[in-house]
Amino acid sequence: VAMLSLLRLLLVTCVYLLLLPGCQGRILGYTNGFHYQDISNGNGHGEIYFNGIRLHVESPQSSVSATRGSTVTLPCHYHYEPELTKPRKTRVKWSWLPANTMTPQVSADAFFKETEVMVAMGSRHRSYGSFRGRVRLRRSAPGDMSLVINELQVNDTGRYRCEVIDGLEDDSVTVDLELRGVVFPYYSQKGRYHYNFFRAQRECQDQDATLATFEQLFTAWEEGLDWCNAGWLADGTVQYPITIPRDGCGGKNLAPGIRSYGQRDRVLHRYDAFCFAASVKGTVYFLENTTKLNFTEAIQACSSDGSQIAKVGQLYAAWKLMGLDHCDAGWLADGSVRYPITKARANCGPSQPGVRSFGFPPQYLKFGVYCYR
Repeated sequence: VAMLSLLRLLLVTCVYLLLLPGCQGRILGYTNGFHYQDISNGNGHGEIYFNGIRLHVESPQSSVSATRGSTVTLPCHYHYEPELTKPRKTRVKWSWLPANTMTPQVSADAFFKETEVMVAMGSRHRSYGSFRGRVRLRRSAPGDMSLVINELQVNDTGRYRCEVIDGLEDDSVTVDLELRGVVFPYYSQKGRYHYNFFRAQRECQDQDATLATFEQLFTAWEEGLDWCNAGWLADGTVQYPITIPRDGCGGKNLAPGIRSYGQRDRVLHRYDAFCFAASVKGTVYFLENTTKLNFTEAIQACSSDGSQIAKVGQLYAAWKLMGLDHCDAGWLADGSVRYPITKARANCGPSQPGVRSFGFPPQYLKFGVYCYR
């Protein structure tokens, strides 16, 4: 038992020190995802001489934003100081921390929660998970290790790390990927505060959206979103944005900002949801030249026009990203009635742009309809 404990201690020491004499050759089973190059400059006893060459990994952008379905490039470049006269073999590893696991305070173990996206050496590369077949390295110039992601998905958002390894030298840089889109509050036909976390996720998905991240809600607040009902976010917290402090919303004396209830029980507690809608690949339009319709007639009218009745997330994305502006109220797929205004004007609601809502009126009442094709 004592001998076994001694061997375990020696193995751990070798893994962490690597340069300890006698460790070479004893840790062949250890790997961090790469096989280090042999280092020829040394004294032959495990001590490596530093030759004055430094590896630097940089990105000109700390964050990149794009639309869903598009191709996006996350910049990453490396170089040596001083410059080399001969190229050296390097390996690059891209990893990812999903947006729904990111917090305003970067924790010490965040690095270990990252998942692999791609590993490459020379012309060989391997991609992983949902990124398989959708990622490649740009390689537009020497030292260019920028990651190209095709068919960008809503869940691709988060923090990406570009790590370049050359022998025992390595350096890395992070780039945040954000989706351009719109955050909107969503609540049940029964009224406010009926969703636990998992129901809130499903409701957003049913409206062609996802639960918003804190960063997305914060951006929406900066753009003027003011909503006094608390809603779930993707990280399991419950928060709401206030631009005009008032009673019942934290009080008049509290500064504008994001009010937070913190983490709540994802099964037991009930709130609304803050959904995030990215770009739509199709077209949202108001069906003209029809009489007013009840909800059932509205669904059929879109179908007869070769379309389907639009979802709430599709209407918000068309309003925010494509400039949809129409002053007629229309049915949507969830049974709500809304209309989008980009240029505020008389008889079209408040003086600010936005998606106006009539809530969930009885389905026998007659309105127009918004279709999606």
